[in-house]
Amino acid sequence: MATQLSRAKNGEITQQMIEVAQDEGYTPEEIRDLVAKGLVVIPFNIHRSFRAVGIGQGLRTKVNANIGASGLRNLEEEELKKLEIAVRFGAESVMDLSTGGDLDEIRKIIIENSPVMIGTVPIYEVATQLAVDEIDGEKLFACIEKQARQGVDFITVHCGITRHTVSVLDHMPLPRLGGIVSRGGSLLAAYIAASGNENPLYEQYDRLLAICLEHDVTLSLGDGLRPGAGYDANDAAQIAELMVLGELAARARDYGVQVMIEGPGHVPINQITEAVSMQKRICHGAPFYVLGPLVTDVAPGYDHITGAIGGAIAAAAGVDFLCYVTPAEHLRLPDKDDVREGVMASKIAAHAGDLAKGVRGARAWDNAMSMARKNLDWTSMYQLALDPFKPRQYKEGSEASAEEVCTMCGSLCAVRTDNRRKKIN
Repeated sequence: MATQLSRAKNGEITQQMIEVAQDEGYTPEEIRDLVAKGLVVIPFNIHRSFRAVGIGQGLRTKVNANIGASGLRNLEEEELKKLEIAVRFGAESVMDLSTGGDLDEIRKIIIENSPVMIGTVPIYEVATQLAVDEIDGEKLFACIEKQARQGVDFITVHCGITRHTVSVLDHMPLPRLGGIVSRGGSLLAAYIAASGNENPLYEQYDRLLAICLEHDVTLSLGDGLRPGAGYDANDAAQIAELMVLGELAARARDYGVQVMIEGPGHVPINQITEAVSMQKRICHGAPFYVLGPLVTDVAPGYDHITGAIGGAIAAAAGVDFLCYVTPAEHLRLPDKDDVREGVMASKIAAHAGDLAKGVRGARAWDNAMSMARKNLDWTSMYQLALDPFKPRQYKEGSEASAEEVCTMCGSLCAVRTDNRRKKIN
């Protein structure tokens, strides 16, 4: 089965490449060439139909929203509402991270109702059914194959958790504060310890590639040893895993499978640019997908802000895909309001990064908003806003709802005063 990558390498322009080109201000030929080099991916399972989105070099920084039920809270209607909110506020991707309830049914409903790409972490499903020492390649690959046939567009797989990388983690002179905070990473590390066997996702990597090739599922090579504390950022274990992911990314491209790399996590501000540069170099420019990163560990309840600060710096440094962080991070399963706040914080970070990178159309968008403000054109301001709902609610709910000015400056509005000055001159 041909994938977006293999078709691009053969010089073919797909409908999905045309759609990405239209949305990004590129020619289809430019998008094809970026896909062929592995610098852009278009996650698009052959079993689905939606408007394609590209992730990678020179394109707008995209945002993913994690949703999904847990063993303690599993309401299908609630997850559908989260999906609707995430898409309404601009998420280009949604990951179903469900670990409770009827997982197949929840995934099926989300895929059927999603107008954007869908990602999953297959080991979560396996781990809800089996003890750690019962996880094996056959069961894991059967789950991956099933989800691929259901229509999942990209999967996070922690292939870099190996006996070697776990040994690096366990024998560092300065041990981590946070240990392993990736669910998938912790499960596979525990499997290695319990069984003495190698990670089947690493040991049988070609089998994984064959499944992805058949259904054109994009691999998101997960950072199972990502830092979960700022103190742990860019340590030996993280770098050891990243070296493995660089090797596996090259193998995936050669096989014809689209691939992107996941990154941290918790990273101090002064280390973010270095971390992005290192990943891009080691992983041959593959699209980079990060959670946050969170720039401090002391703001529970406000981690959408700490994540947005890190996300803006990361996007400016070259990150291509931001996974949102909600106010509920580290505390509970997010609700629909948390989803909205998380998406908006990451959308702001993504666009701030795009302005710094010079992404096509980013500056023109900001300039259009500046002109609307200069003209006191409130309707255009609402339309141009990342969130078109909240600005209108603020203005129209104020005492100056029908006036040209707002209640901040009122009759002393500097913009209106300057506009009148220019008319006099």
